[in-house]
This record gives sequence, C-alpha cells and structure tokens, in this order.
Amino acid sequence: MLFRVLASLISLSLLGLICTYVYRRLVRDVTTRRGVRIAGAIALVSPFLALPAIRLGFAGGATPPGLALFALSLLGLVLFSLMSLVAIDLVRWAASKRRPAVAPVEQAPSPERRLFLSRAVAAGALTVGGGTSVYGLYRAMTPPEVTEVPVKLPGLPKALDGFTIVQLSDIHVGAVIQEQFLDMLVSVANGIRPDLIAITGDLVDGTPGQLGRYVARFRNLRAHRGVYFCSGNHDYYSGWEAWAAALPGIGFSLLRNRRVVIGDGGGSFDLLGVEDLGARWGVGEYDLEKATAGRDPDRASVLMAHQPSNLEQVSAKNIGLQLSGHTHGGQIFPATVIGSMIWGERNTGLSKHDNTWQFTSRGCGFVGVPMRVGAPPEVVKIVLTT
Repeated sequence: MLFRVLASLISLSLLGLICTYVYRRLVRDVTTRRGVRIAGAIALVSPFLALPAIRLGFAGGATPPGLALFALSLLGLVLFSLMSLVAIDLVRWAASKRRPAVAPVEQAPSPERRLFLSRAVAAGALTVGGGTSVYGLYRAMTPPEVTEVPVKLPGLPKALDGFTIVQLSDIHVGAVIQEQFLDMLVSVANGIRPDLIAITGDLVDGTPGQLGRYVARFRNLRAHRGVYFCSGNHDYYSGWEAWAAALPGIGFSLLRNRRVVIGDGGGSFDLLGVEDLGARWGVGEYDLEKATAGRDPDRASVLMAHQPSNLEQVSAKNIGLQLSGHTHGGQIFPATVIGSMIWGERNTGLSKHDNTWQFTSRGCGFVGVPMRVGAPPEVVKIVLTT
C-alpha cells in the first residue's frame, strides 16, 4: 500500500510539471490576454486533478462515465501535445546544427517574430497532439481486432485438432469501461464461436459493489467448454478475495493455482491457471508447483498466467502454451517502445522458449488515458492444432 501511495504521489508530481510546461508553451508564450490565460490554466489544471478526483468520486459511485471519459481524454491530449512539442523542438535543434559553422552575425529575433514562432509551434503541437488523441480515443473505444493464432500444441489429441480458445485480457472495467463496451466485447467473442474462453486477468479497477452490475454482462459469454479466469495485478488492487467470491456467480471458473481437464474420453488436455505475481500485494501467491501437482507431463497443456513471466519455469514443467496479457503492448506510443525494451519478444504476440509457446495479448481495454496508439486492442482466437 505504501508503495502505491508513493508511486501515486510521484506520478502526480510529474504530471504537475508536465501541465505547467505545456501551459507555458501553449498558452503563456502565445498570448497576453488575461481571459485566455485563465481559461488555459483551468483546462490544464483539470487533467492534473482528473486522476485523484475520478478515483475518489468513483469510489463513492459519483463519477459519471462521460465525465471520466472527458477528463481522461483531456489528459491524453496534454501528453500527446507534450510529445509533439518535444518532437518539434528536436527538429528545430537538429536543423540548427546543420547550419554552417561560420555564419554571419544575426540580430536577435524581434518580439513579433518570437511571438509568431511561439504561436506556430503551439498550433503545430496542438494539431498533432489533438489529431493523435482523437485517433487514439477512437481506436480504444471501437471493436477490438480479432487476432487468429494457430498453435501446434505438443501432445494434443487428434480429436481436438482445431480446438478454439478465445482469450480476453486486460479489460479494466471501471469508471469508463462499462455496459456498452462490455456488450460489444461479448458480441465479438461470441461471434468467434469458441470452444473455450480464457480471461487472463486485470478484469476490473474497482470493487464488486462498484462494478458488479457491469461485470455481470459477462453472463452472456458463450463457450460450450466454459469460461475460465486467472487473476491479474489490478484484480488484487480491487479486492481480489471479494471478486473471487462473486465471479463464479456469473459463470466464471477460477483457476487459482489449479488444473482442470478439458475434453472427454475421446480426447482432452490440461488447462492450468496461476494467481498473478501481484498476489504479493494481497492474499495468496503464484504457485506453479501447486497448479501442476499430479499432472502427466506428457499430456497437452495450456497455462493461463496474467504476466508473461517465469517462462523458463513453465517450460521446465513441459507445458505447451502459456496465455498472458498485462503489457497492453505498451498501449500508447512511446510506451510501446519501452514495453518492447522491458519484455522483448514477450511484450506482444507469439514467442517461444524451448518447447513452450507464449502468447501475450495486447488486451481489450485500457488503463489511464482512454487511448490506443501503436497497440490496438485485440480479442485473440487461439486455434490448437496437432
């Protein structure tokens, strides 16, 4: 808890500095009109206050989703405008370095020219930042892509060749993602006609009392082999034990460091699930030993684990496929690049370690700003083959 409080304070301090810098570049440097400056200051104070205000308001059930969407979108606009300002400044700096080493002495630019340049830079930054924000918002709120991934699963019986798993991950039901988004997600998942649905954590950002009526929309998921769930770190932040008691009531089978058999006498495989590594902030723990206890290592197997970690241990257990999420693929640029630096090939998509396949979903929802740039949302269709 102390770590999360400190992280929140550091994040707010950094956001305050960003908002101050953007105000100076986009407002103070381009106009002396008092009314415009006040309006700009209010607009930039709003995203600074948005995150704590939405969190506190949502905890009391008082934050309308439209208001939360607007405030968080404004935050995204600030961040993309900042990146645009930095990019423009880097281009100007690079251009200045290309000038001849010996140049005639130039007079300092006049105040009128400085004002013109400031306004031109501000207009460019707002245009690029605004356009990117609108695209990112559109991409986050529209139906996710369906990514079809064939996986040759070692030991899979021929009777199960073509078995289809729909993976949903990182949905983040909360102040913004509610009924309409969830109904859209259910429609996409059911349209694939899966044999089984695997939800790999980070389902919620709130308690059952706040979100239970929304999460209940998942009663409409349809898969004749069932809907299975493993926890994510945000589920722990949201009161995992309360959710663990509530989710079976809407048809979720929880895999808490345990294994189930999928199939029948004609052919079957092991489906396993582990608690998230974030369990260290809650109750319970990631326990691969417990999940694999008593299984035949030669049987076909699929593991649900929220974070794309510990693949070396998983491979040592002769598990054929791990399904994960957590990374969002970075969600927005430049986090997409940073994510690849941290996770490497496991940041998104299909990878392999020894004989174990790993698929990391970019996720369905979003966290923080309601935008997706460079990492579109996806519903994953895993097709198991022999």
